[in-house]
Amino acid sequence: MSKKWMSGILALTLAGVGLTGCGTTIDGPGGATSGGSSDGQQELVISTWGFSEDFLQASVFEPFEKEHNVKIVLETGNNAERLNKIRQGSTDVDVIYLSDYYAQQGIDAGLFDTIDHSKIPNMDKIYDIAKAPNGEQYGPAYTVAQLGIAYNPDMVSGEVKSWSDLWKPEFSGNLTMPAITATAGPMMVDAASRTAGNETFNEDAAFGQLKKLNESVVKYYSQTSEYVNMIGQGEIAGGPIMEMYFKDIQAAVPNAKFVSPSDGGYAVINTVNVVKNSNQKELAEEFINWQLSKQVQEASAKARVDSPVNTDVVLTDEEAQGLTYGADVIKSLRQLDMKFVNENMPKWTDRWNREIGG
Repeated sequence: MSKKWMSGILALTLAGVGLTGCGTTIDGPGGATSGGSSDGQQELVISTWGFSEDFLQASVFEPFEKEHNVKIVLETGNNAERLNKIRQGSTDVDVIYLSDYYAQQGIDAGLFDTIDHSKIPNMDKIYDIAKAPNGEQYGPAYTVAQLGIAYNPDMVSGEVKSWSDLWKPEFSGNLTMPAITATAGPMMVDAASRTAGNETFNEDAAFGQLKKLNESVVKYYSQTSEYVNMIGQGEIAGGPIMEMYFKDIQAAVPNAKFVSPSDGGYAVINTVNVVKNSNQKELAEEFINWQLSKQVQEASAKARVDSPVNTDVVLTDEEAQGLTYGADVIKSLRQLDMKFVNENMPKWTDRWNREIGG
């Protein structure tokens, strides 16, 4: 396989992104056993992050339950712990929400079933980048967000327009960057390679470029709350961040700006897949189709839960504020090859820890 990180600029996102959930299980009448409850009602076990639970129950899960006479049982937690439960065979999950990075791990481990596109007609109504983020046989993306740059204009002279601006003197000593193990970590390694003048990924050039930023970086953040606290307290001028979190930054710094870099923001993709050996595959595919419907996608967008991938969703400028929305924005995003990322992450993480820092 070519060592090219990107599949190119594709027509088309964290939020949902891989968020860490509360690690709880919300059981239906018969507990989390896929197939049926104690009163004979069908159950569909869904593994997800656990954020925006009130909205999801009211607008996504409950309408599907009523339409299909099924009880949805939720298992919540972060990407890694939920995927590990499936890997260990300690759960009866039918449908799983994961970032594309973790979805690729599940596919490589043979944990997910292939899908029947004819059972998911709403896939014809979503952006191309969302249709097969991990391959034609597997589940679609239900939301696509973007990684860009946020900054405080009071601390930076001139406009920030591209990834290369992070290397300018204006960000000396007041920059934050994502840790290598964060969702955005591999994206910034790729951006560093491109900033160094490479169209295809060059590992040595990328790490050499990142070393140049070390003295400018106040902290390599792993959680968005760290970023928000630092910019709110004036410790940093800014740095890479997912657009979905910009509202939190604006609450701390009202005049902060978010930039979609002219050389391309990065697609942050969340997927939904059917777990192998589920005895509810047909129902699982119907649920995925429901998740992609205009009704769900529009409600999620207007509630600021997820950026929509259904192209029939039309939002006003106010409704689209803070969302990754519109064909032009989606087309501008760069998508990492997650199979390549997964194959090389152990090496990159080791090199990062030796050469860049924590």
